[in-house]
Amino acid sequence: MNRREFLRMAAASGLMASVVGMTPAWARRGERVRVAMIGTGLRGQSQLGPLLSRDDVELVAICDTQQVMLDHALAIIAKAGRRKPRVVGGNGDSHAWQKLLDPRTIDAVFIVTPWEWHAPMAIAAMQAKVAVACEVVAGITLQDHWDVLHTQQRTGTPYMLLENVCYRRDVMAVLQMVRAGLFGELVHLQAGYQHDLRGVMLNSGNPDEPYGSGVEYGAKGFSEAQWRTQHSIDRNGDLYPSHGIGPCAMYANINRGNRFTHINAFASKARGLHEYILKHPGGGPGHRSAQVVFKRGDVVTTTLRCENGETILLQHDVSLPRPYSLGFRVQGTDGLWMDVNRSIHIEGRSPPHKWEDAQKYFDEYDHPLWKKHAAKAAGAGHGGMDWFVVHAFIEALKARAPMPIDIYDAVTWSAITPLSEKSIATGFQTLEFPDFTHGQWRQRQPIFAFDDRY
Repeated sequence: MNRREFLRMAAASGLMASVVGMTPAWARRGERVRVAMIGTGLRGQSQLGPLLSRDDVELVAICDTQQVMLDHALAIIAKAGRRKPRVVGGNGDSHAWQKLLDPRTIDAVFIVTPWEWHAPMAIAAMQAKVAVACEVVAGITLQDHWDVLHTQQRTGTPYMLLENVCYRRDVMAVLQMVRAGLFGELVHLQAGYQHDLRGVMLNSGNPDEPYGSGVEYGAKGFSEAQWRTQHSIDRNGDLYPSHGIGPCAMYANINRGNRFTHINAFASKARGLHEYILKHPGGGPGHRSAQVVFKRGDVVTTTLRCENGETILLQHDVSLPRPYSLGFRVQGTDGLWMDVNRSIHIEGRSPPHKWEDAQKYFDEYDHPLWKKHAAKAAGAGHGGMDWFVVHAFIEALKARAPMPIDIYDAVTWSAITPLSEKSIATGFQTLEFPDFTHGQWRQRQPIFAFDDRY
């Protein structure tokens, strides 16, 4: 379904109906937030815990195309002792989610679906005056990002990108260090998404063995293997930039006193997924997956230039054997932090030309959010980060406050993907980075995580 077809269907079904004269519940104080979730796959299920732990949230509806995923979600909800929500879908209907977007029954929707659905779902929700918490990424094409941005600007509906790494404990401690001037003036930043996903993008198709169980994908795969793998067949670029760029953008005050001005990208050859298929016990040279040609390079390196003179290097590396790392490096005129070696060096404080263990700095600069909420976040997904990102969305919504990771953050970080694709496709050209704020970055002030609220 293309965008024009979707918009026609949405209009016909009433999703774009005016809500003039009706105050959305997310704009009223002191009430429980009624939440729906579209997408109850493995990622959606991991987000249920933080939502169900909150007394100020009522999960009123869930939707998925697959009954097995809905059943797993319902079991989690029942175990938490919460009321059974309305259930939509389960029969393979990829448009069943449209039945949920009624502001009379829900205040906010969590979009936890395959990437290609994020933009159309967010657009429809905002048009219906339903607040949006969207998993990364914000869209596929560059036009997707402009469409999501313009819809939010036109409707005024709250939108937050659920970039949880911005809330990682060490990342937030380093944010405190940056703001305290410990590194001096920032000069260079590095990060990426460096995570062996071969066993995620390829499996046996068995719902009980989603990771590393085979080499199927698409209709014969399960979970992310059903959709994520195809992106690596069809596209060549940094397909997942936000985990790395999100914290870097907060350090460098992107869209709030600074902005990206230029971008270029390079891609290595693609060998990792093919070799994995050949060597896997369930694969081999004769397997149908061994005939697939993957377009995305195994290591995609993207460089960004900022208005204030900083450079940022990102790497996307998910198809080769490696331990997990986001590869953070924060470097300024007075020192640097690197998360790969868990070390820091501050001129005048560290021994000359020697690394120090970063943990004592993390303890000293531990963020107030973690000091206040660490116990509540314990046990939540991704080391507690999932709790914080859900908390931030709900608290900002209740307070009618700006989203801490807002629409400009969402489209700027996510647009790195189509821009990196274009750079690679046009001979690794350096491209101008669009200014989604239309110059407002000069006046906008940083707001992310200045206290212990969200």
